Amino acid sequence: MTNSVHDFTVRTIDGKTKSLADYAGQVLLIVNVASECGYTPQYEGLEKLQQAYGPKGFRVLGFPSNDFGGQEPGTEAEIQRFCTSNFGVTFDMFAKVALKGEDMAPLYDWLQSAETNPKFGGAVAWNFNKFLIGKKGEVIGRFLHKVDPSSPEVTRAVEQALAD
Repeated sequence: MTNSVHDFTVRTIDGKTKSLADYAGQVLLIVNVASECGYTPQYEGLEKLQQAYGPKGFRVLGFPSNDFGGQEPGTEAEIQRFCTSNFGVTFDMFAKVALKGEDMAPLYDWLQSAETNPKFGGAVAWNFNKFLIGKKGEVIGRFLHKVDPSSPEVTRAVEQALAD
């Protein structure tokens, strides 16, 4: 049974294979993102978090998904251009993933499972759901799509995770 986000390998937005073990010892915010969503402006807050806390060992990981309202219809290249030109995104972006159904990405299956993630599991309901991952790869928090990444709730949790 997988006990850590570090056990997963994913595909980057430019098609390379990436082991999440590369992030061991860092605090992560894993976010399912979309370019045509009412919450798309959260890219700005996510980038601000990356800039503020990146030097302290924090990383935002963006996973585009078209599962909610068809709000991420573009190709990986189009998504990458959109994020860079509209929001100056420098945080790590990954290939488009499914968050539900038969094609669900193994990472999101693990994140949402009540068995592997009893405290913060449960189905993702919409774009910009955020999972906070501790330095050892465990899920230590979850923020719904309505919670802005710049909110005190998120920044306090990130600061606490970095201090632990």
